[in-house]
Amino acid sequence: MKNRDIIKGIIIGSAAMLVLFLLFRRFSSVVEEKTQNDYYILTNQITKMNKMVVMEQDFSTMQKTKVAFEILGSQVSENEIMAFTKTNAQVSYDLNKMVLDVDSVNRRLIIKELPSADIRITPSVEIQSIDDSFFNRIDDVQIKKITKSAKDDAYRRVDQNKLRGEGRKQLMENLNSIFVLAKALDYDIVDETRTIDLSDLSKL
Repeated sequence: MKNRDIIKGIIIGSAAMLVLFLLFRRFSSVVEEKTQNDYYILTNQITKMNKMVVMEQDFSTMQKTKVAFEILGSQVSENEIMAFTKTNAQVSYDLNKMVLDVDSVNRRLIIKELPSADIRITPSVEIQSIDDSFFNRIDDVQIKKITKSAKDDAYRRVDQNKLRGEGRKQLMENLNSIFVLAKALDYDIVDETRTIDLSDLSKL
């Protein structure tokens, strides 16, 4: 009778161990699968975002230039040139140069490097009208000088700090979608660049 009870106990104990082992294995498999799925969701979203972020400004100006013609110190005539300048200014961030590391083991999204801003200013000058006279003809040298002056003025008019700030704001809006997803997947966000304000994410 005792032997039968011992054998029965061994069988029950073995069965319980087997059930526990299978449950542990299944639970571990579920956790590992969820970790892998979270990793691929996050990395896939990052890959989709690898593109150029661009902010643009367009403005135009009219520039009036007067060219005087003198003989022996006396002004004989005065000519007028109207130049129309159209300027496109843009700031861009190449997100392919961004370095993010997804640490699935410790569930951390690490921001290692952000791209630098690239500012481009492209002025286009068109001479609208030339009021010259028989004595004082406007030549190509004067036209080139006026065109250069108009372009230089366009460069000075662009507020690069403001443009850079607006571009940075757009960059952060793009990155925010990644940060929100990371928080939803229970990932901590680590900013090694120390340039990003993550305070709003702590409320999520």
